[in-house]
Amino acid sequence: MTASFANPLLATPSRPLPRAVAVIGAGTIGPDIGYYLKSALPDLRLYLVDVSQKAVDSALLRFQEYSRKAVARGKMSEADAAAVTSNLFGTLDYADIADCDWVIEAATENLALKRKIFAQIEAVVSPDALITSNTSSLPAAQIFSELRHKGRATVTHFFAPAWRNPAVEVIRWEQTDPAVVDYLRWTFCMTGKVPLVTADVACFMLDRIFDNWCNESAMLLDRAIAAEVDSVAAEFVHAGPFFVLNLAHGNPIITETNTLQAEMEGDHYTPAPIFRSVDSWVTVPPGKRVEVAAETAQAVRERLLGILFSQSVDIVDRKIGDSADLDLGCRLALGFKNGPLDLMRTLGEPTSGNALMRLRAERTGMPMPQQPFADYQGFLRHILVDDLGDVKVITLRRPEAMNALHDEMNDEILSVIHRFENDPKVAGFVLTGYGTKAFCAGGDIGRFVDMLGDAPASEQYARDCSRLLVHLDRMKKPVVAALNGIALGGGFELAARCHSIVALKRAWIQMPEVTLGIVHGIGAMVVPYRRWPHATPTFNAMLRTAERLKASRAHELGIIDALADNYEQLIALAVARVDQLAGKVKPIGDAPVTVSIEPVEARAASGQILSRECIALMEQAILEAAAAKSFAAALEVGYKAFGLSACIESAREGITAFKEKRTPDFSRTK
Repeated sequence: MTASFANPLLATPSRPLPRAVAVIGAGTIGPDIGYYLKSALPDLRLYLVDVSQKAVDSALLRFQEYSRKAVARGKMSEADAAAVTSNLFGTLDYADIADCDWVIEAATENLALKRKIFAQIEAVVSPDALITSNTSSLPAAQIFSELRHKGRATVTHFFAPAWRNPAVEVIRWEQTDPAVVDYLRWTFCMTGKVPLVTADVACFMLDRIFDNWCNESAMLLDRAIAAEVDSVAAEFVHAGPFFVLNLAHGNPIITETNTLQAEMEGDHYTPAPIFRSVDSWVTVPPGKRVEVAAETAQAVRERLLGILFSQSVDIVDRKIGDSADLDLGCRLALGFKNGPLDLMRTLGEPTSGNALMRLRAERTGMPMPQQPFADYQGFLRHILVDDLGDVKVITLRRPEAMNALHDEMNDEILSVIHRFENDPKVAGFVLTGYGTKAFCAGGDIGRFVDMLGDAPASEQYARDCSRLLVHLDRMKKPVVAALNGIALGGGFELAARCHSIVALKRAWIQMPEVTLGIVHGIGAMVVPYRRWPHATPTFNAMLRTAERLKASRAHELGIIDALADNYEQLIALAVARVDQLAGKVKPIGDAPVTVSIEPVEARAASGQILSRECIALMEQAILEAAAAKSFAAALEVGYKAFGLSACIESAREGITAFKEKRTPDFSRTK
């Protein structure tokens, strides 16, 4: 199950990004897969193939509707919309797809039909064209058994809505060329998806969770109604199982997939009979609930947890999928509020064990843990670690939050550094972000919400959040930040504490805290002025007006040491910088620096009105930190200022507006 690299973008692709793709099946999910590809690769030639002209016409119309809505919402420019709908072809003739370098089958879940389609595909495309299936349950070994060139085929399982949901399972089966799997992972990551590798078993990884979660919910209808089950499930998921089944018309799907699991793995997976007699469920939408008797709620809760944990430990024990991928996939693809292994950890062994014991008693045959409880928790959840020669590459992976920092990610990064910083075989470290959009979008502000009005708690919070950065300050081995995309707020504060920064040419930096009515807590009012004092006017503008700094300009100022055209070049530059800095790492100096600050209008570069009180607090902290007689003392000035900012009116308005997804109104603050 292991890939050549944990971070897909570290692999050298065996071929370029696709130039021509065909999607077979213009019904439900096929056009959505195509729309994702055209949005990510506008120059792509895309063919939508079906046996029905009506289905093809409807699919082409869907592209027009999607792009029109994207333009209306400001998500896409008119030019981008035109590109998405150009080089788009609908056809009933397989001969039209002969020059495609990738064909994705997205037809009905019927094994005989799929084999017929693959025979038609293989008859017209070149022997090296990739062939993948969007099946959610049928093992690759079954559906590709009659292909002549099996090494170029596998399953790529998308999740609805495929144009927006980032998760996609890539199946590693015994006859697929490993280079094909690596290429597909690289391609998906380059185009904004999160590829998750799984073994070739019925329902793979995530559908095993979803299908059995839904099937178990139906099994509970002997003691609860659908609305009660969904109300209890709302503790764990954003939408209850019966609400989702209604949305997806999923009753026949669960019958089909669980029948397959029962045939391959045992009768305990047999689908609930009620799925064959009910078309839709009477339930409650997300955010609503009905009252549930305590005894009923307890039974439903334990059984839902039991099936969730049963399937999760089975996936880990049988190496169907990676633990971190399982948790991430459940959040991204299935709408779980927390991954199942995280949930086991949070609830603890007694509660998790009780749920499993209840399942074992009431649903004989379901998988049970094969390892001690603690052994299911020993994995890195939010970072990936790879070796490039003697350099450790640490990739921040929280794609749902643009790789934003939080306490656990900080601790994971620190744990890897602690483990290897004294290892003579390790020359140094590279920090980069997952995907192509963001290095790091700052820090989560969730905990800060509860500290508004409490200066000492907020000050200590900033100090605690700096534990990784302070350790970087003391390191002898080099750490290089490789900005693969935007670096916001705490993301730039992290990069600034690394010993060198390299970046993609299209990357940019922004310090947006002032737009939330708060100051920067973990070094931005201190470190840039001491490392790059000649760029003081630039930092003044960035901190006080949230002005963006393009990577090209940062390179001119010496903030960024080298620029790259692409990801491969970026990582190569970062590794080279580690080698260049070996034995030459210099700490940030203790000597005070001279900083001058000119008056500025309380208005962001975007035009947003800002808080004068917040800007004044920031300016005072910058000047005090610059004059501090040691670097440590300067950092303390920043921590204290962050604590004070928690008590000003603009902070409450800014953080409240952020939670409510609106622009803050600082006109009534000082």
